[in-house]
Amino acid sequence: MNRRRTRPGRRLLPLLVPLLLLAAACTGQPDDDAAPDREAVPVPGERWRPGPGTSWQWQLSGRLDTSVEAPVYDVDGFDTSREQVAALHRAGRRVICYLSTGAWEEFRPDAAKFPAALLGRGNGWEGERWLDIRRTAELEPLMAARLDMCRDKGFDAVEPDNMDGYANTTGFPLTAEDQLRYNRLIARLARDRGLAVGLKNDLDQIPQLVGDFDFAVNEQCAQYDECERLAPFTAAGKAVFHVEYELPASRFCAQTRKLGFASMQKKYDLGAWRKPC
Repeated sequence: MNRRRTRPGRRLLPLLVPLLLLAAACTGQPDDDAAPDREAVPVPGERWRPGPGTSWQWQLSGRLDTSVEAPVYDVDGFDTSREQVAALHRAGRRVICYLSTGAWEEFRPDAAKFPAALLGRGNGWEGERWLDIRRTAELEPLMAARLDMCRDKGFDAVEPDNMDGYANTTGFPLTAEDQLRYNRLIARLARDRGLAVGLKNDLDQIPQLVGDFDFAVNEQCAQYDECERLAPFTAAGKAVFHVEYELPASRFCAQTRKLGFASMQKKYDLGAWRKPC
């Protein structure tokens, strides 16, 4: 299943566009992913803080390919086992736990625990609906349990997704302040468990949230001419993990390398295939 999340208003159209450019070769300097980075080796009891340029692999579909030479793996928190996380650690990798924290997914094992009143409109993907993030008293224990799962499986960090509901048609009158409050709650819950936490997209709120998050995850900032807006993260010594789907690497690698991003070209299904800068 495709679990990619994109910018507001851009969720369905890209799936209709032929992926004519995905075969383009990456240009610029050679790939330096030949071995795990020294900083990627887990240190017990210390929260991970990835720095600019730390390269990564993002796989949310298909059988997990642990042979990809990248020091950081971002994988599905429910579908990835404790044993797989441990194996990645033994290979010197850091591992990020992908979770949807702003939308309900009917296919998750805890789906029945979400009260119906929390569920809003569909978010553009089958079986998924926005959550009423104002109702933190009900959502906090549900999200805390998910983050407990990430911690107990041995993940180093979490990528919380769908964290920009206020900018979408959710069925709830969400405000920017509601979103800031909820995003900070998720960040606190993650850090309380020793997990690093990334801000997914939500470019408009980066100035307010850069201090609350340890890294950023972004989709398609080059395509939409938005990459400069992520500069506060690299200026603070924090990684920006970035992907493009429709642009050939020759169109973005030089720019994002100068910005200190860890960029790569991926296919929309977010399988194992990647073309790093």
